[in-house]
Amino acid sequence: MNDQPFKRHRLLLVAVASLYIWALLMFEHINGGVVSHHLLQRGDLPAISNWWGALLVPLLSWVLTGFIYKRVGSFYPVGIVAGFGASVVFGIVLSILFQQQQHQLLSSMMMCLPVLGLLFALYRAEYLLGFVLAMSYCFGAVLPTIIGLLIVLMSFVLHKSLRPLLWYLWCWLSKRSGTLQ
Repeated sequence: MNDQPFKRHRLLLVAVASLYIWALLMFEHINGGVVSHHLLQRGDLPAISNWWGALLVPLLSWVLTGFIYKRVGSFYPVGIVAGFGASVVFGIVLSILFQQQQHQLLSSMMMCLPVLGLLFALYRAEYLLGFVLAMSYCFGAVLPTIIGLLIVLMSFVLHKSLRPLLWYLWCWLSKRSGTLQ
């Protein structure tokens, strides 16, 4: 298999993600200093500097694009691009809602994640990468990565355990209702 197109796409994606986070960090540095975020927005908990994103985003984009390649090969099907795009939009909307202090809508969107985790394989690399990149503007890279990994874990458990169980139950009920007629 010819890996050259994938390698170019991978390097391009890592370069774009790296430039994105470094540009954000330079913007913050020039405009009053790089922000640190406290865990759970509590001052008594440790703060995590956005500077960590300069290391985390390139590494994360490199590793996650490797996972994508192992799964699908040297081309990106529409589903991967759509999953990445949807997670970017989801992350942007969450960030905007947080900045506008729309905590009710923010909570509602977060409560939708288990349902989305049943319907879609949110544990895949493209979802995590899009989510982290989108939320890095508002929260830096570390906190979205932690939240994203929790979403990945939740989605994996739901998608691999509850989804097959619900599918089996649906098929069983469909057969029963078909025999009753």
